[in-house]
Amino acid sequence: MHPWNLPIWQELTRDRAKLPHALLLQGPKGVGKRDFASALAQWLLCEVPDETGACGRCKSCGWFEQGAHPDFRRLQPASDSRTDDDGGKKTSKLIGIGEIRELGDFMGLVSHQGGWRVVVIQPAESLNKAAGNALLKTLEEPPAGVLLILVADQPRRLLATVRSRCRKLAFALPGRDQARIWLLEQGLSQAVAALDEVGGAPLLAVDCSEPERLARRQRFLTTLVDTNAVSLSKLAQEFQQRLDESWGWLSRWLFDLLAIQAADAPRYFPEHTAVLERLARRARPVALWRLQQELLAAGRWLKHPLNGQLLLESWLISYLEAMEIGHGR
Repeated sequence: MHPWNLPIWQELTRDRAKLPHALLLQGPKGVGKRDFASALAQWLLCEVPDETGACGRCKSCGWFEQGAHPDFRRLQPASDSRTDDDGGKKTSKLIGIGEIRELGDFMGLVSHQGGWRVVVIQPAESLNKAAGNALLKTLEEPPAGVLLILVADQPRRLLATVRSRCRKLAFALPGRDQARIWLLEQGLSQAVAALDEVGGAPLLAVDCSEPERLARRQRFLTTLVDTNAVSLSKLAQEFQQRLDESWGWLSRWLFDLLAIQAADAPRYFPEHTAVLERLARRARPVALWRLQQELLAAGRWLKHPLNGQLLLESWLISYLEAMEIGHGR
């Protein structure tokens, strides 16, 4: 259990008999909501739990840790059989009504151990409209002995009626000192430097500190600094399958450029302050702002199928124009 989430855990697990039929774990990415959901599910299914969590030693815990517990289901987006124009497999980013119907069959079964049956849906905002409506019927008439745990980074994308039938648990970013201390205790000193880039989310900082990702980040930012049309086109080709990652870096880079133009300090890339200040002096503020707004709007549908290279190229061309390459001032 992550230390910043302990107060939520202690409050929720005080009385097992008073648990609701559905929980909505909501809050920013990278704060441990999914780990919390798994820990709660294992605790409920454990044969000898205590106030701190599951024992980790009983037969039930063994099943759970092997992903084979008969009273537990985890629902998340799965691959489908659609193909793109190049004949490659596309991955469905949504949970459909078929998966919810299968879930209904599971919830109708008798518990293998005579206790709880637990379902985790993550990310819950990936439910399509039909799946959301089907889940709503279950929430309106919940089966006895079943706990539904919905995990959402963007809860407002869920149907309002689904949200209203869940007990909401609000997860928040830990303080920077607490996050830094935890990362150091885990032996992840390299991740501390990534805290600024990810807005203070410790688990995102861990992901960002992987050597391969750090190398990709360096290539991306280097191209934004020493930029030209040819290098940006190559960058779009290289990162077309990593649109979410590229979107994040470019969005934060623009934020820092605009912050400097407003006489503020960079938030996400403070280690690049000197370079950002040099670029900010020649960049056109209105063009930067328009591109930032375009990126913010695009963030709502990044997970839908699209041509990543063309989209990234269009953003990078706009960036090139905003930097007034070859035009002078």
